Amino acid sequence: MADQAGGIPRRLVWLLTLVCGVTVANLYYTQPLLHEVASGFHVSESDAGLVVTATQVGYAVALVLLVPLGDIVRQRPLVCGLLIADAVALAACAGAPTLQALTGAGLLVGITSVVVQILVPFAATLAADHQRNRVIGTLLSGMLLGVLLSRTFAGVVSGLAGWRTVYALAAVFMLLAAALLYGLLGTRSPELSITYRRQMRSIASLAVGQPVLRRRSLIGALIYGAFNCFWTTAAFLLTTHPYHFSQGEIGLFGLVGVAGALTTNVAGRHLTASRQVILSGTLLAALVASFAAMALGRWSFVLLVLGVLVMDAAVQGIHLLNQSVVYGLLPQARARLTVVYMTSYFIGGGAGSAIGSLAYRHDGWVGASVAGGLMSLGALAVWGYGTLRRPRRRETDSGSAERAAGRRHSTHSVTGVGPPPTDG
Repeated sequence: MADQAGGIPRRLVWLLTLVCGVTVANLYYTQPLLHEVASGFHVSESDAGLVVTATQVGYAVALVLLVPLGDIVRQRPLVCGLLIADAVALAACAGAPTLQALTGAGLLVGITSVVVQILVPFAATLAADHQRNRVIGTLLSGMLLGVLLSRTFAGVVSGLAGWRTVYALAAVFMLLAAALLYGLLGTRSPELSITYRRQMRSIASLAVGQPVLRRRSLIGALIYGAFNCFWTTAAFLLTTHPYHFSQGEIGLFGLVGVAGALTTNVAGRHLTASRQVILSGTLLAALVASFAAMALGRWSFVLLVLGVLVMDAAVQGIHLLNQSVVYGLLPQARARLTVVYMTSYFIGGGAGSAIGSLAYRHDGWVGASVAGGLMSLGALAVWGYGTLRRPRRRETDSGSAERAAGRRHSTHSVTGVGPPPTDG
């Protein structure tokens, strides 16, 4: 699985990247399918949006309850078991007889798809020091592409063979992933010999003792809520006047965000600590402006596309900056930092899906755009409070006691990508 001199083999890195990409895509297939799902079950589009919310909430719950197991149990049965359970949940989505059944299956899809957050620190543990940043960056890029291309895949497949086929194919992908990884993961021992209860207590202590972590987690929750507010309701807009897009065309529209997001991902490799503060504020302000443009997209396709490009670039850029700041707080506890930050991130995503659906029900596309804009404005306010109202030195050094504690009670660390931390 890994050799002593070269670290993790390249073929395993690419396999893990592929698995992460197709697995994280499970969380987003429903978004471009909502109009078709609503029509099939004869319910409102806002009611159909609850499937997206349930999936995101399930993922957030699993981040708290299941990801900590990655340090204290064997990887092969945990990872392969979750992938097989994911396949069963996706098959249940494909055969769901009612919207309630689809929502329940979507919750299980969210819970089991959390396996990607176990694979990333696992790959970092296998990697040699000289390759760790590159390995983590490769896996994160795979996850990003999985998120962005999932909408295109779902829209095109649904247009050709119906929305249930999307879930059926996804279930097959998970079974193939489990079969491939079973032979490669081996019987590696757990990283830590501690109880689940002790692991959970250490995560709670970290969340309480790190104000920068809490603030960045709140920013992450708000921006991802705004992101999901748009993508949950975009299919509703694109199927009505003046667009009247087909399912395939809605899927292709998802490609719009790829350019903006990947541009930020490449640029993020060249960030420096001195640029983090101003870049965070600039991207958050751009995010607010993007929702103003997308609100006008009800009448202008050009403004809609421009808004999507800016929104996806801003959300991915802020997410990268957040991780850079958070991972620098306590290098010995990056796995636990990931649990806190990503849990907040996906709780925000679930809330954004629900808020977007409700706003669209009451005030249409403009209402959904205003809701996303207000969440973006809230994130900008949180950044402004941390940057302008508190001394930077106190913010970045507030976790000194926790750093010392982390050195005494460290778990394996997951090396993040990006510059040293500067909160702002």
